[in-house]
Amino acid sequence: MQLDVFKMEPNPPPLVPGRGDRLWMDQTTNRFAYRCLPLTIANQSGWEILCPFSFTVKWNGEQLAGDLRIKAHSFDDPIERFVTSHFAHGVLTFHTGYMFRTSPGWALWAMGPPNSPKDGIAALAGVIETDWLPFPFTMNWKMTRPGSVTFEKGEPFCFITPCPHQMIDEIQPHLRMMGDDPVLQQQYDAYNQSRSGFNNSLKDPTALTEENPWQRFYVRGESPGGAKAGPTHVTKRKLKAPKPAE
Repeated sequence: MQLDVFKMEPNPPPLVPGRGDRLWMDQTTNRFAYRCLPLTIANQSGWEILCPFSFTVKWNGEQLAGDLRIKAHSFDDPIERFVTSHFAHGVLTFHTGYMFRTSPGWALWAMGPPNSPKDGIAALAGVIETDWLPFPFTMNWKMTRPGSVTFEKGEPFCFITPCPHQMIDEIQPHLRMMGDDPVLQQQYDAYNQSRSGFNNSLKDPTALTEENPWQRFYVRGESPGGAKAGPTHVTKRKLKAPKPAE
């Protein structure tokens, strides 16, 4: 899959590979949130577009475009070209500064940065058919309450990840009983027994320490019975930074 990124202006907002760290994850006891591999892989499974400067938005709870006030922290920052109240109804619209082109059949899923809750505002998600679209898309956030919200310089306002959207329509989910797959049932029973014992041990508030950490079956890519996940298992994403086309 090829991803071409066309700059719509000389200095668009920075576009960088997704970062695995999150402040709230740093603040968990002994940083144990990072032991949840699905969280960190999701954080890294795309590219972030970052705010080029800091600004604050204030909403009075009403539905007109003028009810959302946006103010850059510096008078020199071109706030009108970057973020506006275009759709009214407490919706904040960001201009990414790029137009994206993907290979046939591939779209871009645009959303807020994964696992990054933000008080007072929520990111809206969109799937864009960037394999043919000849104009850029915007990134939108919805205020969830009246009041003020600040976006800091370097904070991601958009997260993009490629999606083979045409293939999704071809997928047929099949409902089965666990007993239909005896091997899977056996693996699950072994996991369930191990996990139940581990969860019971957590009733002791001192149990979760560096010496007695979370179970790591998923991180190691193996089941409690020792079955291996295979070469598709990953513990870290290494997405490429954008570079000039040759």
